[in-house]
Amino acid sequence: MPKFSLSQIILILFHLVLFPQLISAQTEGRKIPLVIDSDTANEVDDLYALVRAILEPSFDLRGITSAQWHISPLATDSTVRESQEINEDIIRLMDRGDIPLPLGANLPIESSTKPAISPASTFIVEQAKKQSPDNPLRLVILGSCTNVASAILQDPSIIPSIQVHYLGIWHDAATNQYNKKEFNSGNDTLAVEVLFNTPGLDLIIMSATASQELVFEKKTVDAHLKGSSAIGDYLVDRWETFDRFWTDKDPEKEKWIMWDVAIVESLINPDWSTKSEFLTPSENTPRMVKIHTKLDAPVMELDFWKSLDAFTEKDKKHL
Repeated sequence: MPKFSLSQIILILFHLVLFPQLISAQTEGRKIPLVIDSDTANEVDDLYALVRAILEPSFDLRGITSAQWHISPLATDSTVRESQEINEDIIRLMDRGDIPLPLGANLPIESSTKPAISPASTFIVEQAKKQSPDNPLRLVILGSCTNVASAILQDPSIIPSIQVHYLGIWHDAATNQYNKKEFNSGNDTLAVEVLFNTPGLDLIIMSATASQELVFEKKTVDAHLKGSSAIGDYLVDRWETFDRFWTDKDPEKEKWIMWDVAIVESLINPDWSTKSEFLTPSENTPRMVKIHTKLDAPVMELDFWKSLDAFTEKDKKHL
């Protein structure tokens, strides 16, 4: 049996015991690099999702890009500018001027090979190039896919270094049937096809089917946010003043589906959502993508209010 000196024994113990623990600690402590692409002015839940993401300590939020939403009956000729303005409001009210807000494209891509180049798509490319396949840039799409698809077309070399989290489409997990006639998908149908058809792209879809499970009640929103802080009142006002044109149900707007909050919460803690691999639609390049199928909605909402309450309490102390 070989004899070892004390220094050799210590070195062996370091490699066998201490070194793996050190690597594990570094991995656990590493923040998630991400860019959120949001059609913020289109609805209500985008604002709540952005605020939650800004407050999340495990996120390295590199920037928030603005997205277009031209198919809405409320759309003007500059929807991306409207999203941009709300993004700027949120950053100002939360005193987070350090977060970049690149402007996105105002129109969809013209073809599956031609990007709609914008400050947003260029920013995404730049940030992706700072990452690697073992720690990719997470791109969280809350609306149209225009900016992310454009970044991919603009510089395909970023594909191994990005992971796309897309909120869109309806999906039946039991039959693997896709329905792309969904609002986010409809705002840039060609960009959706780019995501499905790009080989090697790590695509994770939070379907509308799954995210519709997360519903907030107005009385709960008021209890936590009304009069709590500048951003709290801003979120409440958005809920109360937005014209929910697509439904006659719940005219008092006592409830709201928090589609976008669901995708942010699922990234904060993957255990709060179930996802599986599925083959892409028959009309697309055959490959596997991941799709969320079920949420732990109560836990997600609990986490959301825990985070917001902590922020508003801290905000009050600064007054």
